[in-house]
Amino acid sequence: MSDGRILVVEDDVEMRRLLEDELRARGYSVLGAAGAGEALALLARSPVDAVVTDLLMPGMKGNELLSRIRAMDTSIPVVIMTAFGGVESAVEAMRSGAYHYITKPFRMEVLVGTLRAALDERRLREAVQGRGEPPAGAGGIVAESPAMKRLLALVARAAEVDSPVLIRGESGSGKELVARALHAMGPRRDEPFVPVNCSAIPEQLLESLLFGHRRGAFTDAREDRPGLFQASHGGTLFLDEVGDMPPPLQAKLLRTLQDSRIQPLGAQESVEVDVRVVAATHRDLEAMCADGRFRQDLYYRLNVLPLAIPPLRERPEDLTPLVAHLLAKLGARLGRANLTINREAAELLRAHPWPGNVRELENAIERAVVFCEGDVIGPEHLPDVLRAPAPGGPPSPGAVRSLSEVERDEIARALQAVGGNKAAAARLLGLDRKTLYRKLELYDLKPPQA
Repeated sequence: MSDGRILVVEDDVEMRRLLEDELRARGYSVLGAAGAGEALALLARSPVDAVVTDLLMPGMKGNELLSRIRAMDTSIPVVIMTAFGGVESAVEAMRSGAYHYITKPFRMEVLVGTLRAALDERRLREAVQGRGEPPAGAGGIVAESPAMKRLLALVARAAEVDSPVLIRGESGSGKELVARALHAMGPRRDEPFVPVNCSAIPEQLLESLLFGHRRGAFTDAREDRPGLFQASHGGTLFLDEVGDMPPPLQAKLLRTLQDSRIQPLGAQESVEVDVRVVAATHRDLEAMCADGRFRQDLYYRLNVLPLAIPPLRERPEDLTPLVAHLLAKLGARLGRANLTINREAAELLRAHPWPGNVRELENAIERAVVFCEGDVIGPEHLPDVLRAPAPGGPPSPGAVRSLSEVERDEIARALQAVGGNKAAAARLLGLDRKTLYRKLELYDLKPPQA
């Protein structure tokens, strides 16, 4: 059983093989194609759940391949890979129906996270269309606690109208998951859902990405480019970390929300847009308004329908079903479908405050699934932070080791757990592969033979 069937289209042989190996290591079934023609031939013979394609390839480009795929099946999410300089072309691809784009070079976690979200949204949309109502646990959201059940009820009600939504929650609490569920439950579900992280893009590029530009608007503006507002026309634009948006763009966003029109850079005329705006932040916007870092009038425009995601520590009823859900999902992907967790490990999970919320919990469970050699996860398989003694307690005699000793042992343990696969070990340790290779040489570690 796999997490989904993915078609990777990339003319660079080394890059394609790397992507295929990494995605297979994460539980996906993968097909590879060296170009658009080969990809279309594969699609004609074998259905897939998602496509990852390079934007610039010899012969047919990624945008044209996207159009051909959309003509075959509009439900297949297509993720575009592009160099940073090709972001505007990727935005144009999103306007044509691409699910998302990622810029090279990227970490595999970024691609995998994008694919998971794309497949979750597709399954949610199919479930909603098939049942006529939002399924329990919509979009992978586990809701056993009263707080989360209330939240999902509010999401279902907010999905039916076009008013702006402001999602509040700590990092790792699942704000984009809620935004995607909101989109998939509403009447705009068949139109684009376009996410943008306002904290990750420089101000000038963010303005061009959001509002588009006309030829000659700045030095490299060689042709007209639509922005994300136009790319999401008819659908939903998700402004993640809106609290980090620069003040000049806050004013421009406010005008767009008021008038439903945008002013591309260098344009004389405004353009009408039909977009449902959903924003999210982990910041205290009220405090930011008080000290002038966030526009109060924009805050009121965005906060029409507020949705607050409670942190994991405040909804303990969700912990056990979340662990069960993650064990099932990760166990299936990693070939460990029969794993359980013992009482001592479960007590450690319940005692932890989870400052990183569901994202931290998922990382902890994935680590445990990989390190567990039998069928029962125990305390020894969990991250050290869960097993650490209470703060202030003195270490036992002989318990203190140097950081280099701890690091060397953890690297060796990770390599052993994944059968010597360096890419998988790097992912498990949270390192990029160059750093891992450097540390292998430093500690004179030899990966075990698979």
